Amino acid sequence: MLSPYSLDRMFSDTECDQIIRLTQAQDFSDAGLVRGRQNENIRVARITWLDEEGEGAWVFRRVMEVVRDVNRAHFNFALTEFAERAQVALYASDAGGHFDWHSDIGAGTFAQKRKLTLVAQLSEGNAYEDGRLELNGNGQVETADATRGSAILFPSFTLHRVTPVSRGQRYSLTTWVHGPEFT
Repeated sequence: MLSPYSLDRMFSDTECDQIIRLTQAQDFSDAGLVRGRQNENIRVARITWLDEEGEGAWVFRRVMEVVRDVNRAHFNFALTEFAERAQVALYASDAGGHFDWHSDIGAGTFAQKRKLTLVAQLSEGNAYEDGRLELNGNGQVETADATRGSAILFPSFTLHRVTPVSRGQRYSLTTWVHGPEFT
C-alpha cells in the first residue's frame, strides 16, 4: 500500500516541548534544497538537526520504533538505514515560511536513496495559521493532521508541500529512511 499512514499521537505535548527545547540550544540555518541550493520561491524555513545520541537519543529511538512498525504493517519497503539526522524545521510567518510542491527523492547522495518520509507536528495548533502539510500522491490533495504530536509517513517520492504560514510559527520534525533505490 502506498497511501500515507497517519498516527494520531507519536509524541505527547511534553515530548514536543522537549524536542523544541533541544533545538533552541542549537543554531538554525536557512533551509535549502537538495545539494544545498537556495530558492525562496520554493522554500523559506530555518532548520537544525537532532543527533541520534545524547539528549535527543530518545527521539531517534521513537522514530525507529514507529518506522519499523508502520513499514511492516503498511509499506513493506526494503529499508536499510537512517543515513541522515532528524531535521527540525521552523516555518515562521514573518519570514514567509513555506515549502512548495516537491518530493524528497533527488540527485543528492542521501536524497537518491530516500524511501520513506516521516513528518511529525511539534507546534500547538493555535501557535500558527495555515502552514499545512499537503500531499498529492494520487492526483488528489490530502491535508495531513495538524494536531500537535501527530505524524504522517509516506513514500519519499510523494509530492508534498507546506503552505505559507500566515501567522505565528510552525515547528515540525522530519526524518527520512533509506534503502535501495526504487526501480
